[in-house]
Amino acid sequence: MSPKEIVKAFYKSDAYINPEIMKEYLHPECIFDWNSSKGFLQRNYSEILNMTYDISRAYVRTKARISHIIEEGNMVSVRFDHYVKTIENPREEMFLAHMMAIWEIKDNKLYRGYQISQIA
Repeated sequence: MSPKEIVKAFYKSDAYINPEIMKEYLHPECIFDWNSSKGFLQRNYSEILNMTYDISRAYVRTKARISHIIEEGNMVSVRFDHYVKTIENPREEMFLAHMMAIWEIKDNKLYRGYQISQIA
């Protein structure tokens, strides 16, 4: 798969709520920088898996609606809107945030990520 196809497959998967799927996409040396509305976070491989486990306890479904995706070499930029369905109300899809991420792909895995988000 091309880097763009890897990133697309990642965002279309259930990786956000399933640590086993997340492991399939993350490089073991992954570092993820996230500038959110609440501040800056940096996460490594194990911290991302722990975050995925925490997310799975609140949401039954997450969905990324990609509007832009650009590949240049092993780098992929993606802009998407993030939607969720909560455990309390699994029938209602809620808009969570606008997201923009840049991923570096190494060994066909997500290696270095930079993300910025704005809560809906």
